Amino acid sequence: MSHCENKVNWCLKKAQEEVKQGKKHRGLIVKKSDSEEIKKHLEKAEHNLLAISFLANSKFSDWSMSAVFYCIYHCFLSIISKFGYKSRNQECTIALVRYLKEQNKINFDEKFIIALETSDESERHESNVIEKREIYTYGTSTSVSSHEELQKSINLCKDCISQTKEIVFGE
Repeated sequence: MSHCENKVNWCLKKAQEEVKQGKKHRGLIVKKSDSEEIKKHLEKAEHNLLAISFLANSKFSDWSMSAVFYCIYHCFLSIISKFGYKSRNQECTIALVRYLKEQNKINFDEKFIIALETSDESERHESNVIEKREIYTYGTSTSVSSHEELQKSINLCKDCISQTKEIVFGE
């Protein structure tokens, strides 16, 4: 059993236990695939893509990195919804997307998964979207260091949205 399969199983059990206890789950639940939810997550991803450009062209470009993260994350939520899951945990969502890729259920570029993974602090790099989000959210910089960095992030999001549409709608 792979690491991500173990993680997905843990996330499913965690949510199941929390639901049994009458709590709001913080894991993964199996549900019926919902085309409206799939569509809404993609719309939110596209909304966040617009926010990146808007923020990048303002005095608040540092906030664009949070929008990059959430653009990709909503693509992930759209994908898992297509396969009949609902998540309330970012690590569980990422593990499930990786698992779907490992099982050849999705054709999805590895770069999107790597961009959101936080598996080992020592392996994280400044090109990782989470790392960038943390630098600009918790650091003191009020603008992204380069236009090139922003453009790379915008292109990453556009590619992720495009591949997500192929997965969920066959486009």
